[in-house]
Amino acid sequence: MIELYCAVCERRYPEEARRWLCECGSTLEVSAPVTFSRSTIASRPPNLWRYQEALPLSSASRAVSLGETLTPLVQPDPRLPALLFKLDFLFPTGSFKDRGSALLISKAKELGISSVTEDSSGNAGASIAAYCARAGISCEVFVPARTSEAKLTQIRAYGARLIKVEGSREEVGKAALEAARRTYYASHSFNPYFFEGTKTFAFEVWEQLEWGAPDLLIVPVGNGTLLLGAYLGFRQLMEAGEISKLPRLVAVQSDNCAPLFRAYQEGWSEIYPVEKTETVAEGISVAHPIRGKQILEAVRKTRGFFLTVSDEEVIASLRAMARIGLYLEPTSATATAAWEKVKGEPGMAEMIVVIPLTGSGLKASSTIAKIL
Repeated sequence: MIELYCAVCERRYPEEARRWLCECGSTLEVSAPVTFSRSTIASRPPNLWRYQEALPLSSASRAVSLGETLTPLVQPDPRLPALLFKLDFLFPTGSFKDRGSALLISKAKELGISSVTEDSSGNAGASIAAYCARAGISCEVFVPARTSEAKLTQIRAYGARLIKVEGSREEVGKAALEAARRTYYASHSFNPYFFEGTKTFAFEVWEQLEWGAPDLLIVPVGNGTLLLGAYLGFRQLMEAGEISKLPRLVAVQSDNCAPLFRAYQEGWSEIYPVEKTETVAEGISVAHPIRGKQILEAVRKTRGFFLTVSDEEVIASLRAMARIGLYLEPTSATATAAWEKVKGEPGMAEMIVVIPLTGSGLKASSTIAKIL
């Protein structure tokens, strides 16, 4: 049985309730059976639906799919065989967000939802719009007025109604929340089904590492959709006895917007908004992450840590990645920039390190042209 539950007040809701927020105002999680069979998984087509017994969908045959395949895990440097990049920018819309959108919109269609609202700085909005187009679901996307034109064009191309909002990213969210009163909020931050999709990142890494887990996972973090999804996936694998340890989570933020790093440094359990300035890593420029407390808990429980990178370090890493054939959007290069900062620390050379490359440079070519 699939339910939604609140970890704060312990209320539970049937999936038919179509809720994305608890009555107490807290975010919700999904409660559903999770099982794994290595032989069954290995016998299926190479896509994220091969893990269907661990996904809250009645049947994989009802999935809304754009052909999202398993993304490659590659060695960027022959001198460091344990350093692995996962090329999640190879998803249909050019970012890892397709993991979450595929599951969330599949669930929306299963529940008979005909119209959704999302707010995004670009990639999530494009992804939700694409899967809604595939599902025949009406979609409106609220975006900051200064969002890059390439991402806005992509959202429009899928037929979504695009609504530009002047002001901060947080003001965009408020406008979307108001609109969601009359529709279903397909939010990549609030909606728990999105994280049920991004957890497939962990399942793929587990399989690609011959049914194992990495020692370290370095992830760019704004609203934490990939970090929390990966944490959920690896936790479910450990609870099922499939792995014996959780990878240490390294959460990367921009120097220009680092509320999570600040809370970690101060030892806080809550997140307080920060004043942010412009950054090339626009995808993680979030002054007050909705699930900030959960992100802090996930990093601390895995004995991980937070760090920040400057725009100069991101640009240097962007150049370095392009020189080895990897064309990334700037936000994605925050994780590779972070690796440059930690790779010399004791014991790092012996660790299996996985870094997701989250977004394609094709989404930000005009920005990259100015940078390079």
